Amino acid sequence: MSLASDEDGLLRFVDWLLRARPVLAAAVVVFGALWAFGFMAAGPALAGFVLISAAALLMVAHGLATREASTPVTPLVGASEGALVEAVLSGLPDAVVALDPHGSVVALNARANALAPALRRGEPISLGLRNPEVLDAIRRAGANGAVERAEFIVRTPVECWYEVVAVPVTPVSGAAGRLILTTFHDLTPLRRVEEMRADFVANASHELRTPLAALSGFIDTLRGPARNDPLARDRFLGIMEAQANRMARLIGDLLSLSRIELNEHRRPDAEVDLVAIVRQVIDGLQTLASDREVEVQLSVSAERVTVRGDRDELIRLLENLVENALKYAASGKRLDITLALAEGRREVRVAVRDYGPGIAPDHLPRLTERFYRVDVGESRAQGGTGLGLALVKHIVSRHGGRLTIESVLGQGATFTVHLPVLSRR
Repeated sequence: MSLASDEDGLLRFVDWLLRARPVLAAAVVVFGALWAFGFMAAGPALAGFVLISAAALLMVAHGLATREASTPVTPLVGASEGALVEAVLSGLPDAVVALDPHGSVVALNARANALAPALRRGEPISLGLRNPEVLDAIRRAGANGAVERAEFIVRTPVECWYEVVAVPVTPVSGAAGRLILTTFHDLTPLRRVEEMRADFVANASHELRTPLAALSGFIDTLRGPARNDPLARDRFLGIMEAQANRMARLIGDLLSLSRIELNEHRRPDAEVDLVAIVRQVIDGLQTLASDREVEVQLSVSAERVTVRGDRDELIRLLENLVENALKYAASGKRLDITLALAEGRREVRVAVRDYGPGIAPDHLPRLTERFYRVDVGESRAQGGTGLGLALVKHIVSRHGGRLTIESVLGQGATFTVHLPVLSRR
């Protein structure tokens, strides 16, 4: 124990003695008289005096403690200001925590509580958020009175990025430096978009690089050794045409994907008959089915099913699904296309079922990613761009539907499009 604490305890004890002085004096007189006139022996008289003195000192100490506890303490933020701070924080779109100059939590909104459930009012923020960069930014903001920023990553349960902005503010009372507003801005969507853009550019560049290199090589050959060789020239021109067509398909799919994504938030308002679209797609791909010796069977539960949609986009959606089944699952020699209304007739389901080799479970979650292929060599040999199912996903999303994929290795795969049916009045 330090000397300062010893002196403080001694002064407090002296204060108790002074406050209990009347009781102690009365006890001395009473017990002294009882002993002097022979009514009480010296031992019991002394013991009685000690007990009365101790009781008096305890009563004085308890009274002082009660008075100190009942003395109002000026809060860091007044009751009315505290309610105002709570109301303001609850209306903000980001997670926000209000701190006092010592770093203790004064108020926080529901989003901050969800981000850091360990945060508690009246406790230091360091107990609920153990990130050195964030805590350092808050300390700097409190020390220099300037806006401070920091970024940190939450890695569980999924990786999320946040920017923390610590801003010293003055409440209504006018006391400078009374609060530090700490805002947690979610950067995850921006970071994901940046990653997707980088991946997209890298993949598109890679997909275009191969046919461009092939074209360049064949042009050099035709200008050189094969200049006077008609057979080589015809063969090389055929390969160059195939590579040029591949680039044209890739660019066409990229443009279509860009256009669909641009309008994805706008729901189509035209009324179209989905049964007629399915029949048109099957008729258009009948030649490909015959070439691959695949039997296409169609089953519909109604002669007409009306949905709100873009006719061209729905044709593109179904063409991609049916064409994929004909190209990559032709070994099954059979393709079932089913159009059925769900219970309640609020949803229509179009299922494309093939009987090919099937798809491994680890590939299923990524099938709709741009440029993702289960078998890169087979996809390129079939003229695929790696964008077909990405187009399907975005078209379905624009029409307010969803896409489900089921597959068992060796038993084929089923791609099902779920779309809302136009309500009948």
